[in-house]
Order: sequence, then structure tokens, then C-alpha cells
Amino acid sequence: MSDKIKQPQHPFYEETLETKPIFQGRMISLQVDTVRLPNGETATREIVRHPGAVAVVALLDDKMLVVEQFRKPLEKVQVEIPAGKLDAGEEPEAAALRELEEETGYRARSIVHLQSFSTSPGFAEEIVHLYFTDDLEKGEVHLDDEEFLTCEAITLEQAQQYIREGRICDAKTLLAVYAWRMRTLTGSF
Repeated sequence: MSDKIKQPQHPFYEETLETKPIFQGRMISLQVDTVRLPNGETATREIVRHPGAVAVVALLDDKMLVVEQFRKPLEKVQVEIPAGKLDAGEEPEAAALRELEEETGYRARSIVHLQSFSTSPGFAEEIVHLYFTDDLEKGEVHLDDEEFLTCEAITLEQAQQYIREGRICDAKTLLAVYAWRMRTLTGSF
């Protein structure tokens, strides 16, 4: 699956004339592109490059596994579904299985891809691959050295309360809760 599709034939397509690297970090890089607009004028676009990420809606006994951790950009603790970035050359499904066990201590015996989506297409290329499982077995937690979190299993009602309280406010977890609710109401995603 190609995450990026160039559409030079589309009338809104912006041709890249120049790319200027600004920053290269461990997780992201920043560049400024000069583009030709559809009307022939030029403009600049600030672009965050990211290797992509995975997230997992994991249900255990009709409860969703979530992790609670501090998020520095928001300066607060957040409740989120298990997730993490893709390692170089890693397939999304393998990353989803890895992240689920690392953060929750549960292994998925089977997993289903629900959707892949962009997080902030106005300035970032990050694609998150969302997976689902309710086929879990106990494994082992393997947190990264700089990762501090707790895992819990919450009901749909608790998840909706966390949204109202602002404890859940990230897009991937909101999408997960709404998908879970749809599955509960209709039997499918």
C-alpha cells in the first residue's frame, strides 16, 4: 500500500521546486519546500517528515486496553490506546503486534487492519495504521528506557467519560472509541 500518491494531473497539484532541510531528529525531520501553485505563483510549505505509526484497539473481556502517560507537547497526562512509531523497514502489522505487547503486556494471537489515516495533512506526512484485536494472551511488558506509563482495561462508558473529561483527546484514541462504540451497536466496524 502506498501512503503517498502523487497526483500531478490534478488541477490543485503543487509541484515541488526546491526542498530545504531544516532539522533532522530521531523521530521527525522538518523541511521547507518551495512549490509552484496551480496559478503559477510560488509559495513555501513547512513539512514534518515522520516514519509513520501504528495503534491498536485491543479488547479484553469487553474492555479496551489503554495506557496512561505524560505527553510533553500537551504538558499533561493522557489516556491513549497502545501505539508507537514504525521502525525503519518495519511492516505496520509487525509494529502493531510489537507495540501492543511492549506497552500492555498482552500478545495478539490475531489482528485485523481497520484503517490507515493521516494525522495532520496540512503540515505532516505521518500515517497511522489502526488495528483491532480481541484475541489476546498474556505476554510481557517491555517499555523503552524513556517510556513511563501504566496500562488498564476500561469499559466503553469509562472511555466516553474520559473523553468528556479531556483525559482522552488524541485523534487515534477518539477514533478507536468511536469505532468500538459502532462495533458494540452494530456488530461491525
